[in-house]
Amino acid sequence: MADQNLGRDLMPAVLLLGTAVLAVPIFKRLGLGTVLAYLCAGLVVGPSGLGWFKDAGAIVHVAELGVVMFLFVVGLEMRPSHLWSLRKAIFGLGSMQMVVCGALLTLVSITFGLTPPAAFICAMGFVLTSTAIVMQTLSERGDVASPRGQRIVAILLFEDLLIVPLLALIAFLAPLPVHLEASAAAKLTTVATAVGSVAALVVAGIWLLNPLFEALAKANAKDAMTAAALFVVLGAALLMQMGGLSMALEAFLAGVLLSESTFRHQLEADIEPFRGILLGLFFLGVGMSLDFAVVRENAGLIVASVTSLMLTKAACIYLVARISKASHEEALERSVLMAQGGEFAFVLFSAAASALIITPAIHANVTAIVVLSMALTPLAVMTHKLYSRLRVQRNGQAEEPAIERTARVLIIGFGRVGQIASQGVLSRGASLTVIDSDTSVIREAQSYGFKVFYGDGSYLSILHSAGAKTASVIMVCINDRTASIRIVEIARVAFPQAKLLVRAYDREHAVALNAVGADYVIRETFESAMQLGREAVLATGADENEADEIMKTVRTHDSERFVHETLGGKMAGKALLLRRAANRAQPAESTPGQ
Repeated sequence: MADQNLGRDLMPAVLLLGTAVLAVPIFKRLGLGTVLAYLCAGLVVGPSGLGWFKDAGAIVHVAELGVVMFLFVVGLEMRPSHLWSLRKAIFGLGSMQMVVCGALLTLVSITFGLTPPAAFICAMGFVLTSTAIVMQTLSERGDVASPRGQRIVAILLFEDLLIVPLLALIAFLAPLPVHLEASAAAKLTTVATAVGSVAALVVAGIWLLNPLFEALAKANAKDAMTAAALFVVLGAALLMQMGGLSMALEAFLAGVLLSESTFRHQLEADIEPFRGILLGLFFLGVGMSLDFAVVRENAGLIVASVTSLMLTKAACIYLVARISKASHEEALERSVLMAQGGEFAFVLFSAAASALIITPAIHANVTAIVVLSMALTPLAVMTHKLYSRLRVQRNGQAEEPAIERTARVLIIGFGRVGQIASQGVLSRGASLTVIDSDTSVIREAQSYGFKVFYGDGSYLSILHSAGAKTASVIMVCINDRTASIRIVEIARVAFPQAKLLVRAYDREHAVALNAVGADYVIRETFESAMQLGREAVLATGADENEADEIMKTVRTHDSERFVHETLGGKMAGKALLLRRAANRAQPAESTPGQ
C-alpha cells in the first residue's frame, strides 16, 4: 500500500520531468532555445492542455527558488569593484529606460480602457524584464561578460531593485481606508526590519561564511559543502523574505558578498544542478499558468495588447540605447532581447489584485499577456539572429569574430610547478584563473599576493565555473597522476578550444596523458635532469659545443623513443588509466630517461 502511495506521489514529478526531457532537445535542435521548450511543455501538461497538473501556481511558487539561485550565481560573478564600475549603467541607463518605458506603456494601457492606477501597475509589470530569460539567453551565447552584456545586466539589476518600491507603492494606490498612525508605525517597522535583514546578511557574508567553507574544505567534506552552499542561498532568501524584501535580489547580494571568496567556483558548481532544475520548473510553471479559456475569450484584446506593449517597449529600449550612444546593432539586439514582461510581473499583479487595484479579469488578462510575451521572446531572438546573418551576407561582409583582448589561462594546481609555470603568462598580461583543492596552498599563495580559488579540477562543473569554456590554455600542474589523466579526458571533450599543457610524473604517466589527448606533456624532472647531465658532460672535459651536441643527441633519442611508445601504446595508456583509477599506486621509482 505504501509503495502504491509512493508511486502516485512520484507520478507528477516523472510526467513533468519526462515532458521537459522530450521538449528541450527538440527545441534546441530547431534553434528555439530551452526557455521556449519549457514554456511549451508547461502549456501541454497544464490545466489548459492535457490537464495533468491543475495547480500551476504551486509549481511556480516552489520553482521561484530557481530564479533565486540563478541570481546568486550571477552575484558570484559580480565583484563589488565591478559593480561600482557599473554604477552609471545601473542607475543612469536603468532609470532612463524605466522612466521612458513606464510612461509610454502606461499611456498604451490607458488606451485599452484601464484606470490610471491599474494602467500604471500593469505597465510597470511589463517594464520589469524577465531576468531569467535574458540571463539564460546571454549565458547560452557566452555574452554575460561582454561589454554589451554587462550593460544589459546593469539594467536588469536596476529593474530587480525596482520591485521593492513598486510593491510599497501598491499600498498607497490601494482603494482601502488605512489608519495613518498605524500605517506610519507599520512602515517604520517594515523599514527597520528590512535594514536589519540586509545588515545581518552583510555581517555573515563578510565575517562568517569564509571560515565556514574553509573548515569544510579542510575536512574534505564535499557533500557538506554542497549542503552549506544551499544553506547560504536559501538562508539569505529566507532572511530577506522575513525583512519584506525580494528574495531574488538578496540572493544576488549574497552572491556579491561571496564573489571575492576563494570558494566561489566551488559554490557555483554546487548550486548549478539545483539552479538548472528549478529554473526549468519555473518556466514549466509559467507555461502552465497560461489560461487558454481567457485567451480564447479575449483573444483580440490579448493579441492587440501583446503586440502593442512589446513594440512600444522595444521602441523605447532602442531609443534609450541610442541616446546612451549605443550602436544601431547593439540597440536593436537589446530591444529584441528585453521587449517582454518578466517573472516579477506576476508578483506585482498578484499584490495589485489583492489590493483591489486591478480586477480578477484584468489580472487573468495581464498574466496571459506577460506569459505570451515571454514565449515570443525566443522566437524574436531567433528572427533577429537570422536577420543579422542575412544582412551580413547581403552586404558581403564577413562576421567579425569576437576578439579576446587578453588570453585566458586556467591553471589547475598551484604548488611548486604551477607557481613557476604561471610566471611567463603573468608577465605577458594574460588573464589568469588558478584553482587548487589544498587550503594550505591557497593560504600560502594569498600571502604572496596571488588569488587562488578552491576547487577540484577533476570535476566538470568546477572547470565550467572556473571559466574553462573560454580559456585558450589549461595548464594541469597537480601531482595526482590519476586526477590529471581524468582532467585531460574531461577537458579534451568539453573544452576543445583550449590547449592542454600537463605536468607528468614519469614516462609511463606521460604516455598515458598523450593517449587521452594532452597537447603538451612535460615530465616534472626531465628538464632539470637534462641540465644536470650537461653540467656532468662539461665536468668530464668536454667544451660547450660538444656538451650541447651530446645533450641534443640524448634529447633526440629520448623523443624518438617517447613517440614510439606513445604511438604503439595508446591502448596501454588507456589500460593504465583504468588500472590507476582502480588502484591509486604510489609514485614508482625513477628509471633512466624518466
